[in-house]
Amino acid sequence: MDRRVVITGLGPVTSIGIGIDAFGAGLRAGRSGISSLASFDTTGFPHVMGGEVTGFEPEAMLRRLAPGEWGPASLFAAAAARLAVEDAGIDPEAITGPRSGSSMGTCTGEAYPVQGLTESWVRKGFESLEPEQIRLTPTPRIGAAVNRELGFTGDSMMISAACSASNYTIGHAYDLIADGELDYMVAGGADSVVRWGHAGFYRCGLMAESTCSPFDRDRTGVLAGEGAAALFLETLESALERGARIYAEVLGYGLSCDANHPVAPDAEGIARCMRRAHAQAGIVPSDVDYICAHGTGTPANDLTEANAVRQVFGATPPPMSSIKSMLGHTMGAASGLGAIASALGIKEGFMPPTINYSQPDPALAGIDPVPNVARPARLRVVQNNGFAFGGNNAVTVFGEVA
Repeated sequence: MDRRVVITGLGPVTSIGIGIDAFGAGLRAGRSGISSLASFDTTGFPHVMGGEVTGFEPEAMLRRLAPGEWGPASLFAAAAARLAVEDAGIDPEAITGPRSGSSMGTCTGEAYPVQGLTESWVRKGFESLEPEQIRLTPTPRIGAAVNRELGFTGDSMMISAACSASNYTIGHAYDLIADGELDYMVAGGADSVVRWGHAGFYRCGLMAESTCSPFDRDRTGVLAGEGAAALFLETLESALERGARIYAEVLGYGLSCDANHPVAPDAEGIARCMRRAHAQAGIVPSDVDYICAHGTGTPANDLTEANAVRQVFGATPPPMSSIKSMLGHTMGAASGLGAIASALGIKEGFMPPTINYSQPDPALAGIDPVPNVARPARLRVVQNNGFAFGGNNAVTVFGEVA
């Protein structure tokens, strides 16, 4: 069985908007979701900016979960999934059961409970640990939250592939539907900003002080972000039968695991990943109209990504922009939010911009970052890049439904 798979529902929970209307408006406007971090004490950190989600009220969005029984990442994921199903316009009761499942990604899992337990252990000893907090920590609860919220009893897969995790989940969900194992899938990822994650980015020397400016000559690094992405996938046949709005078709994906270096990206491995994605999608590089870049904003990552793109596409690749300039780096949700931006761009005909861009980098010759202003364009085929520590690369390809 080789069924065509399409995206009919989008559920973003981000610092520039919750829900597809607010998120899409933010992308078009080039809105920045960066502000001073407020969810933890930043005393002692030289850099204190990030992309936190504000105005998130899970009790107003969730129908089955009791918010007090779940950690922040699980609540982000479940809310995003609920939004995606609502956006798909399908009867939520009609998709409960064993033919529906989820595939969710994360980088840090339920980071907040882990941090709270660690602090308590260090300050007060092991006996101080609260069982209720321990119960929140298993990473698979993020996927379980999605299934429980939606009444799915099919697969609940968690993939912890760091910052490319969501692209892995989209590929996994695509396989399950295309092969006929399941009929409906929610794919995406979730992560929350937390003190130890912020410290990790900072101590690795990756963090910008105030703004993330990918592909700019004077870029200085990432800013941490948080949120969730969820995409509702079903077969093309199912979507047509119920008259659903179709954002885009999942044409294929590619994976590569370089294991070349713990944190340094590798252009050869990334280029190999892109070629695998093109081959599975049945396209050639000249078919791609736009690349939703990984675009972290560090000097090394942007240069490596540009070099890999030029290896595959030649000296003048298609435009490629980074939505991390607006959201910060949302880690396990990052490539899922890129997939949402890609699908929305295909459906509504625009490329989101790279904001905070002012100076072209001579080392990135040929790269068009769609600077500062969204650009109208018909997008027939879009490539969505996701890369991660350890050389975990995942690229997804989406297209108009022909």
